Amino acid sequence: MWSTKLNHLNSSTKAAPKKKAAASKTEIGWDSTLEQFLGKANSKSIEKLNTAGIQEVRDLLWIFPLRVVELPPLRSFQYVEEGRIFIGRAKVLNIQAKPNFRIKGRGKAMLYNIMVHVQDTLSDKILQLKWFNSYGSVKDKISKATWIEFMGEASAYNGQAQFANPEFHILESPDSPSPFVTISNELKIQYPTVNTVPGITMKKFMDKIPMELWNNIPETLPASVIKRKGFLSLSESFKVIHAKVKPTSELESAAEKRLIYEEFFEDQIKIYLRRQYFKKPQAHSYSVDNETFRLFCSRYPYSLTEDQAKTMNEVRRDLNGPHPMMRLVQGDVGCGKTTIAMLAAMIVIEKGAQAALMCPTEALATQHYIGAKDIFDEKQYRVKLLLGSTPAKEKKQIQLELAEGLLDFIIGTHSLIQESVQFKELGLAIIDEQHKFGVDQRIKLTSKTTGAHCLIMSATPIPRSLSLTQYGDLDISTIKAMPAGRKGHKTRIVTEETYPQFLNFIKTRLSLGEQIYVVVPAISENVETEQDFHNLESVLEKFKKYFPQNKVEGLHGQMKPDEKARMFHDFKDHRIDVLVSTSVIEVGINVLNATVMAILNPERFGLSSLHQLRGRVGRGEKPGFCFLVNDKTISNTSMDRLKVIENNTDGFKIAEEDLKIRGEGDLFGTDQSGSQSHKRLANIILHADVLNEARADALQLIDSRDPDIEKLLNKYSGDERIFTTV
Repeated sequence: MWSTKLNHLNSSTKAAPKKKAAASKTEIGWDSTLEQFLGKANSKSIEKLNTAGIQEVRDLLWIFPLRVVELPPLRSFQYVEEGRIFIGRAKVLNIQAKPNFRIKGRGKAMLYNIMVHVQDTLSDKILQLKWFNSYGSVKDKISKATWIEFMGEASAYNGQAQFANPEFHILESPDSPSPFVTISNELKIQYPTVNTVPGITMKKFMDKIPMELWNNIPETLPASVIKRKGFLSLSESFKVIHAKVKPTSELESAAEKRLIYEEFFEDQIKIYLRRQYFKKPQAHSYSVDNETFRLFCSRYPYSLTEDQAKTMNEVRRDLNGPHPMMRLVQGDVGCGKTTIAMLAAMIVIEKGAQAALMCPTEALATQHYIGAKDIFDEKQYRVKLLLGSTPAKEKKQIQLELAEGLLDFIIGTHSLIQESVQFKELGLAIIDEQHKFGVDQRIKLTSKTTGAHCLIMSATPIPRSLSLTQYGDLDISTIKAMPAGRKGHKTRIVTEETYPQFLNFIKTRLSLGEQIYVVVPAISENVETEQDFHNLESVLEKFKKYFPQNKVEGLHGQMKPDEKARMFHDFKDHRIDVLVSTSVIEVGINVLNATVMAILNPERFGLSSLHQLRGRVGRGEKPGFCFLVNDKTISNTSMDRLKVIENNTDGFKIAEEDLKIRGEGDLFGTDQSGSQSHKRLANIILHADVLNEARADALQLIDSRDPDIEKLLNKYSGDERIFTTV
């Protein structure tokens, strides 16, 4: 059996469809729009596909089948084998449909468990066909049938063969043509659902592409690359993957290799163009002499680590360059990234320009503002905080002072990218926790002044594979060494058996005057979704009972800004002993007296989020402890993930594992969730060697100004999506 399983195209990329003149049927080609190809009758599906970035016929090629299965011939029931695909034809003898449950919400449709006895048309054998949780339409359809043809995988139940949830078609007679016959009469091709367009509809669209077009797909890779690597043609590769021909295993492997390389090579061309684009504008140069810089550094009570000093030299060089800095500073929580950002801001402000620091949460923005007030001399520097919760009158005054150049440094949240916020001369835009922002939001801030420098901070380390793809257009500085005096943290998994010891440990730390974080995945119980995990409301009550002598309070993102601010301050000032919170504390809190981080239902969090959360403790001279609390049974897979956190403190190792699980996100769209990679075949983890190969080839050909590369550069330079993300 030939079976191929493939990832499908990211269905959340937002991209406006291209406008083209109407074309006749005879003019349909690979660059025809979907409307030209499919017609207005499919306008709803076309709109959904356009939203997913599928705009032209050529884009359909990159939606690969989820699976291609070689079908067996129609046979008698006596040839049914457990675990194998079987196609049978039968007479319906009887049907039993028992109501199972009613769907909640609109419609409240009843779902049925259906059992049908059918008799083979080629023998006298009888089988059971079962459908579980099926709509009434399935029951009605089978009830009207005399003859059916079905396909499914056989299983054994009480010593008898049966089929669970088989596909089926109603037949007019026992001699009707087989409805399961597809291309070459041997293959069943299943496509994925794309942005709610069903797979069966995608299959119909694919089948509309005439063979003439399949046979004449234009090449995109340089001819020299195709020849040197012995690649299949692009046309042949697509035909193999889409089962337009029945391949050998060697052909299938060759087709996948060609298309994986194609994806990586195309990405590297786009990354090169994007890097050139952002480096193109002229930027103001900002530099100070070494003595002035030394005075800036003396504002801190510690010396820069070796990694910080190296990173700062790179930042100073960028700020003094002719083109805008686009630098990512990465490193674990507490490594000193903020110090780099503040020193860079001082350099820019010293030369008469303004700096802005954008944070994903009000808590983090407030934290940075408090820190900046301690470092920046109020008589010399004018620093303000701008939040969504800032009163309208105060907000208007801050905006006026920014536009007139009366403010040197503004720290805030998304409020900084509003059109009403303008700068006299924004010299440096600093973006903290960049992965928390959408790509468009970062561009809106840096575009406030043409040629503004940009410094991005990330406490989630970037694996090398991502540094060559999603962040390939950025210069990257890495800070690995932690400042002296930090005790760090230890991580342990808590099970149902060790839960009492965990509570005793917290009691001991509280008796020593230390503070505790307890993190939960939800605010309240959701009865409709029947959540089987902890929520803030119930955990808050439990911990108040566990520790009646201590002050226990709750914090979550839906609280009013002033309530959250008060809670943060009360915890910082030790008016709260145990803070039960959602992941809103992942960033923005720096309480040195907090030594324990307990995360309930840790399997509900990404590995990088768990690593970020535990970075809230062990930040000072007291050691930190992180507990991953599982008081219920979890899967072996989830436990293996948690052991990665328990056994590793290296953020890069953890980020690599997280990447394997979540995917790498969308490079040239606006989605960064990673939940569905924009990649169709290529995987930056599994195919890292091909990625490195394609990158080296692309850069070498660009340097040599290969004529075919020039054509590609010209082609993609007109794609605005490449330049509207960063």
